[in-house]
Amino acid sequence: MFLQMDKVGKTFNDKEEGSFEVFSDIDLSVEENQFVSLLGPSGCGKSTLLSMVAGLETVTEGSIKLEGEEIKKAGPDRGMVFQEASLFPWLNVKENVMFPLKQQLSKQEASKRADQFLQMVHLSRFKENYTHELSGGMQQRVAIARALAMDPKVLLMDEPFGALDEQTRHILHEELMKIWQETKKTILFVTHSIQEAIKLSDRVIVMGTRPGKIIADFKIDVPRPRKRDDERVIELEKKVMNLLEGEINKVLKEELSHEGSH
Repeated sequence: MFLQMDKVGKTFNDKEEGSFEVFSDIDLSVEENQFVSLLGPSGCGKSTLLSMVAGLETVTEGSIKLEGEEIKKAGPDRGMVFQEASLFPWLNVKENVMFPLKQQLSKQEASKRADQFLQMVHLSRFKENYTHELSGGMQQRVAIARALAMDPKVLLMDEPFGALDEQTRHILHEELMKIWQETKKTILFVTHSIQEAIKLSDRVIVMGTRPGKIIADFKIDVPRPRKRDDERVIELEKKVMNLLEGEINKVLKEELSHEGSH
């Protein structure tokens, strides 16, 4: 299997609060070129799991392997796109995309590759601009170009469109689909939006909460591009929502009882 998680668990140790188990026994296999979304209530560990695949967080128990190799640290074979574009304000658009390439390629090669990916995200004519001159959606496209320019085996996306307005988000969904079909990358995508997950993904993994666990794995067999008024899409959204409602209610009850005990 391309990306394999076996009995993965994560516990945070806090001096004041004691240990806190985020999730345990996560078993998940992702095939090459698959687009897989992780969906679940706040606190179920979606972003933590993504950070562990990135090598930014350590695994407390179990193992995560990419092409049979255990992930122990961050590496260029995994590209990460965060909710905030995390660009360098003192560099222009092209320099931002070139920045991580400089360690691996000559300046000429890095420049050529940056141009190629800026063209892919339709930002060629903005390559000399500084990031504060761009809209939020354009900044995210720069972040995606930068991650793709490294030619990672897996693209990890942590709510990349969460801070954007509805129209911009819709445009970037279309962009991301084209990029995914063109590059054939494996994408692991974290979102809070059921509609976004169903619109984009081959599979939607639903996580339950406290400690987090996988409660469902939906295969999305609806042909792309998917329309919101498609009956199959509406039916899937209902199924996922019904599952999530129970989990969200659990979180609310737990938070209310925690507040009441203080």
